[in-house]
Amino acid sequence: MFDTLNDKFEKIVRSIKGKAIISESDLDITLREIRIALLEADVALVVVKQFISSVKESILGKEVLKSVKPDQMVIKLVQDELIKILGSEEQSININSSGLTKILFCGLQGSGKTTTVAKLASHLSKNSKKKILLSSADIYRPAAQEQLKILADQINIVFFEHNLSEVKNIVQQTISYAEQNLFDIILLDTAGRQVVDLDLMKELRDIESFFKPQETLLVADSLTGQDAANVAKNFSDAVKISGSVLTRVDGDSRGGAALSIKTITNTPIKFIGVGEKIENFEIFHPERIAKRILGMGDIVSLVEKASENINQDEMELLAKKMAKGKFDLEDFSKQLKQMGNMGGVSGILSMLPGVSKAQKLMAENNINDEMIKHQIAIINSMTKKEKSDPDIIKASRKIRISKGSGTRVQDVNKLLKQFLHSQKMMKKMKSMGKGGVPSDILQKLQGKLPPKLN
Repeated sequence: MFDTLNDKFEKIVRSIKGKAIISESDLDITLREIRIALLEADVALVVVKQFISSVKESILGKEVLKSVKPDQMVIKLVQDELIKILGSEEQSININSSGLTKILFCGLQGSGKTTTVAKLASHLSKNSKKKILLSSADIYRPAAQEQLKILADQINIVFFEHNLSEVKNIVQQTISYAEQNLFDIILLDTAGRQVVDLDLMKELRDIESFFKPQETLLVADSLTGQDAANVAKNFSDAVKISGSVLTRVDGDSRGGAALSIKTITNTPIKFIGVGEKIENFEIFHPERIAKRILGMGDIVSLVEKASENINQDEMELLAKKMAKGKFDLEDFSKQLKQMGNMGGVSGILSMLPGVSKAQKLMAENNINDEMIKHQIAIINSMTKKEKSDPDIIKASRKIRISKGSGTRVQDVNKLLKQFLHSQKMMKKMKSMGKGGVPSDILQKLQGKLPPKLN
């Protein structure tokens, strides 16, 4: 996510970092590099011009070039401007404290709209006590109703089934069903199109008029870059968009859509989709994203992911085993699986400071999510005795394990070497808190986690 921008901005930051004096020519070069980086990331031209103009005005207006630490001031102003164009602060969904909350979804076909409906439903269900109803007003795509119903069943959310052929009737019947059955929230999917057309926009305006939503969320594919911002402009001209959801952000190395869409629509990005699975869905935090782009990392999000995906009981059991020096391959396998639950190697790396250097090092050593899967397969091919006592794994056993896991003997050797290194590291961390994290630091980090919705 944002790999291209991150790499470019890290180089720009390094070029001015540590300078006691920054001349106006240095500033011009820095701003030119920033402009090129943003244009190469497919950020809308109007946004690039606004960004550069605002940063330059702030630097000159505050006489940053004459300050004690001009490099830090320039970096801070660039970060502030990034946060500004990304949305200043995270924006939550407006949910009525009492009565029915209606959320409308719109977007082009193929943008991941129907899946996003299910992802938001799952997110709201986990973080609130609200009763949620899903419904689809897509009368054109044959599988639209069935797709949303299947997703609703997967996350145990009620889906409003109907055989209606007019969107007005669908909307009215959905609202009536929700009110009769005391639902708190309706998430309404709508039809998408390959291109923005007048008929679609008229139908969408009609749905908005019938439905009267508290939130109208535009779902945009971040991989379309600047085009996503143009699509957003067309939709926001037709209906009152209250926010956006960017999909496939995990595959977007440029970030043009994220840096353009808020300025173009004048509404915040509220959520991002970071994978195909239902749980690959996050609240959009502008400040954290700005830090990632500048190579500063996002430790708070990493801690949140750990809190959500790492089982506390398993952590305590692992801490006890470590204290006794009994960390074995079964424990190692669990750690690898937890890494996968947290977004894999790439997901964790994207949140660490100096990410581009770390990614380069990982690439050179061929460390990736596929390798993690192979390592888990190797451990699964071992007997219980082999997992608890790796010293007994000699040549014949290695051949059997490699065949059973579909890997090579070299891969088994590499895993065992990595495990021994981890085992040594674990022994060094005996004096520390749970999972190798000092208890006082763990408590401080947990205290920073956001409260759940009521």
